[in-house]
Amino acid sequence: MSVKQLTQYYIGLKEKKLFALIFAVVKRQKIILEDLLIENYAAEGKSLAKQNGKVIFVENTVPGDVVDVQLYKNKKDWAEGFPLQIKKYSEDRVAPFCQHFGVCGGCQWQMLPYEKQLEYKQKQVYDVLTRIGKTQLPEIFPIAGAAETRFYRNKLEYSFSAKKFIAENEFRQLKSSDADIVAMSQQSVAGFYAKGMYDKVVDIKTCWLQTEPTNALRNSIADFARNQNFPFYDFKQHTGWLRNMMVRIATTGEIMINIVLAYKDENKMQLLFDFILDRFPQITTLLYTINEKRNDSIYDLTPQIIKGNGYITEQLENFKYKISPKSFFQTNTKQAEKLYTITRNFAELTGKEIVYDLYCGTGSIGIFVSPQARKIIGVEVIEEAINDAKENAALNNIANASFYTGDVIDICNNDFFEKHGTADVIIVDPPRAGLHGDLIEKLLQTETPVIVYVSCNPATQARDINILNEKYSVEKIQPVDMFPHTHHIENVVQLKLRTV
Repeated sequence: MSVKQLTQYYIGLKEKKLFALIFAVVKRQKIILEDLLIENYAAEGKSLAKQNGKVIFVENTVPGDVVDVQLYKNKKDWAEGFPLQIKKYSEDRVAPFCQHFGVCGGCQWQMLPYEKQLEYKQKQVYDVLTRIGKTQLPEIFPIAGAAETRFYRNKLEYSFSAKKFIAENEFRQLKSSDADIVAMSQQSVAGFYAKGMYDKVVDIKTCWLQTEPTNALRNSIADFARNQNFPFYDFKQHTGWLRNMMVRIATTGEIMINIVLAYKDENKMQLLFDFILDRFPQITTLLYTINEKRNDSIYDLTPQIIKGNGYITEQLENFKYKISPKSFFQTNTKQAEKLYTITRNFAELTGKEIVYDLYCGTGSIGIFVSPQARKIIGVEVIEEAINDAKENAALNNIANASFYTGDVIDICNNDFFEKHGTADVIIVDPPRAGLHGDLIEKLLQTETPVIVYVSCNPATQARDINILNEKYSVEKIQPVDMFPHTHHIENVVQLKLRTV
C-alpha cells in the first residue's frame, strides 16, 4: 500500500497518529532474503531457516521448501518473515484436500502428510520442555495421534457476514473497476473469519472439520436468508440481523443449533426457525440468542429454547456429559477420551486417593477418574461450568465428587485443603496462559505426591515445570494430537514429589 493510499485509508485518524504512521511506512525498508532453505520446524506453525548464523522464522512453509522471504521483524540474532515466492516445494508436501486451505485461517498443515504433522508436534513438545523447562526429562511417549483426521470436531461456530473476503487468487483474476471490486466484497456470506480479520468472512462451501449436516445447515440457512432478504451482520458497522451459528454434533447422534441474532424480529425469527425445523428435523435442540453487543461472546447472554431441552448429551467411555450452549467441552470427543485416559493413568489411582481437579471446567476429567478415586474436589472460576459439573456428576450417579466455584488462587488455601482433605493427587488443566504464579507457590507448599499437568500450550507448561522443578521431577510425558491439520497440541505430564 502506498503512502498516498495509506493516507486516504486512515484519514479519519487523529493528525498526530496519521503522520506517525506515514513516517513509519516511509522509514521501513523492505528486506527480502532470496533462496532460503527451510531447514526445520520451529513452533506455533512456523518453520525456520538460517542465514549467516541468523535464525529466520517463516510462516506458511514446511521443511524442504526453498523460498524468497520478506522480513517483517528483524532483530540482531533472529528475524520473522513471510514467503514471497516458493521456488522449490518440499518433497514432503501433499495436495490440501480443502478448497479454502490457506484462506480461512484453519487447518494450517493440510499440505503436510499426517505422519509428518505428528513428527513435528512431538518435536515441538521435546524442544520447549528442553529449552524452557530446563530439567531432566524421561523419554517422551510417542504422540497419541487421531484415527480420524477429518470430521473430528463436535463443535463449529460460523459467522454470517455482509462482507465477503476476497482471496488473493480471486483478486488477481479480477479485471473490474474499483467500484466493482467493492461491490463484490459486499456480498452476504456464511463461513469463518479470514485469517487476521474481524470484519470479513470467507464464503465456505465445504468444511471438512465436522460431519454432516453441518455444511448443509450453513449453506441452506445462508441461501434461505438471502432469498428472504434478511440482512447479514456487518461486523465493522455493527448493522444487520443474522450474526452467528453454533453447531454441536455429538457422537450420540444428538445435534444442537444456536442461532445468534443482533435483535429481535418476531416475523423473521418465525420464518427462519420454521425453515430450519422443516428442512432439518433431525435437530435435537434448536436455540437462539439475542446479542446486541459489539463482540461475539455470548457467555453473559441467555440462549432461548425453540425445540428440545436446551442441551445435548455426549459420551466418553460409559460417562455421559450434558452439554449446554455455553458449556466448555473438548471439541474432539474421541481424542478427549484418549487424553482423559492418559490423565487417569498418570494419576496412578488405587481407589484410596483424594484428587483435586483444578480448572475443572464442567468436571469432565474429575468425573472420568472418579471410579478410581476415594474423593474428587473440583474447582473452577465459571459458575455455569460448575453447575454443569454438578449435573454431570448426578447424571452419572457419582457421589464422591464435589465442585466449587472460585478462582483457584483464592479458594485453594490452607482452610480449603483442611476442610476437604489433603490432596494425594492434583490434576491441573489451565488455559493457554498456564498456571498462576501464586498457585505454583501453593503447589510447592502443599507437597502433593503426584501432580498431573494437562496443557494446551507446552511452552507455558514448560515454564511452570521449570519452577516446580524445585521439588518435583518429571516422570512421564505424553503428547496428544487433538487437532489434526493444525499446529495446536495438548501435552500431559506426570510430576512426582522428590523424596530426597
